[in-house]
Amino acid sequence: MLCTRLTNARFLTMDPDHPVAHDLGIWRGRIVGLDEAVTSLPAREVIDLQGATVLPGFIDAHVHLAWTGLKADTVSIAGRTRIEDVLAVVAQAADRAGPPGGWLSIAGYDQRALGRHLTAAELDTVSAGRKVFLLHDSGHGCVVNSAVLDLLPAGIPHENGFLAEGAMGAARALRLPYSQRELAEAIGRAARTALSEGVTACAEAGIGGALFGHSPVELGAYQLAREEGLLPLRVQLMVAADRLGPVAAHRDDGIPRALDLGLRTGFGGDRLSVGALKVYTDGGMMARTAALSRPYEGLDHAGQLQDDPGVLADTIVAGHLAGWQLAVHAIGDRAADLALDALERAQRLRPRPGARHRIEHAGLIRPDQLPRFARLGVSAVVQPSFLRHFGDDYAAVMGAERAPWLYRGRAFLDHGIPLVGSSDRPVTDGSPLRAVQFMVERTSGSGQVIGPDEGVTVDEALRAYTVAGAFACHWEDTLGSLTPGKAADLVVLGDDPRRVDPSRIGDIEVVATYVDGGEAGSNRSLPDWT
Repeated sequence: MLCTRLTNARFLTMDPDHPVAHDLGIWRGRIVGLDEAVTSLPAREVIDLQGATVLPGFIDAHVHLAWTGLKADTVSIAGRTRIEDVLAVVAQAADRAGPPGGWLSIAGYDQRALGRHLTAAELDTVSAGRKVFLLHDSGHGCVVNSAVLDLLPAGIPHENGFLAEGAMGAARALRLPYSQRELAEAIGRAARTALSEGVTACAEAGIGGALFGHSPVELGAYQLAREEGLLPLRVQLMVAADRLGPVAAHRDDGIPRALDLGLRTGFGGDRLSVGALKVYTDGGMMARTAALSRPYEGLDHAGQLQDDPGVLADTIVAGHLAGWQLAVHAIGDRAADLALDALERAQRLRPRPGARHRIEHAGLIRPDQLPRFARLGVSAVVQPSFLRHFGDDYAAVMGAERAPWLYRGRAFLDHGIPLVGSSDRPVTDGSPLRAVQFMVERTSGSGQVIGPDEGVTVDEALRAYTVAGAFACHWEDTLGSLTPGKAADLVVLGDDPRRVDPSRIGDIEVVATYVDGGEAGSNRSLPDWT
């Protein structure tokens, strides 16, 4: 007997051996069969989906759950376009904060909306004796007041209170870490939002590090969330590479640096596991710190690398030698050169054809870099929604020649490079359906089409959020398609993304989300369940 049979639906399985089905059977959290293999079997529960479209649960291969949940609970200046309005929000938050001398966090900072960066002196006028920290929306910079600057070690670079990359990390290090309880609750908030958008599995893009980490025991916060029922979806945790340390392992192991006890990619269970090692090579395009091979249009600099190129390359090689899958953050083309060079050296030293190393973002990739991606078997983990939200700005600072290379789609596929979809939540909107629409249309919020030749088909975009996401996370044996034997993770949609006009894909309703065959999230009740 089946636990559940879902019937009267259009199952888009993403499995070429059985691409469309109308019935699906579930037993103990697994898919046991499709159509005639299950239609005559008795079931404890039969759910009539009333003609809905069903897909494998979406996989978001690059998110920041803790940051998302914390940001949702933080005072924000998003949407303000005048300096005086921003300062008014900070002043009001300072008045409501705890005793003087404490920290005041503000979210939603983006200098582009204001026309320039805020300054420490301006924040001093409204900080009421508190240490003020405004996090840039990209996560790659912040503005602080003089009370914070006075505490920084000598030599930390800043521009009138704006701290980028490592300098921002130095400011973050001055603060007490978040508690595991605070983080678990924030993770739960973000996970429930992702689930409501059809996401059943995701990869948390960096825990424990100086840039994006929230605690040196951050992994424990995810365990706490899982134990207390706050984690309704599958999460794979990327570990920040700065957590690696020298180890005195046996010389035959060939491991110069490792995480404590040799922990590496693959440890854990089906709901919570350790994924790739996250290595940051450059910054972000929003903060103008992505490392380019030539300057930004209208600026006299080309961004920056996170560290000395040799140090970064050695970190990538050390991670590979220690057995990790690598997720290398490289937004600019200069950073991608460094990443590809280091990955090539690593594979030469110790060939690991099945490592499935990834380039996170791959924001600006030159034509000559594409064959190198393919030759090295590297996946491109892109964020299509960046084009929607930031496309006009990115196109302007790249110029006419480089703009078509932004967040590519078609070129990756044509070169045989796995194209993997993700959101980088909370930097942008996390909805996979809206991202699928942008992968097809390549249209910014203003209607500008950016790199139209990089558009992909709806099927290809859906694969980026299902099959390709599973492959990038080493989940292909259990997730990514509605195939007998795999986990019964699926999303019920109010319409078929392949049959509506592409401009409507992002508006399709996510009706319900199932994880392990159980309904983990629902946005409305389906009628006539039997």
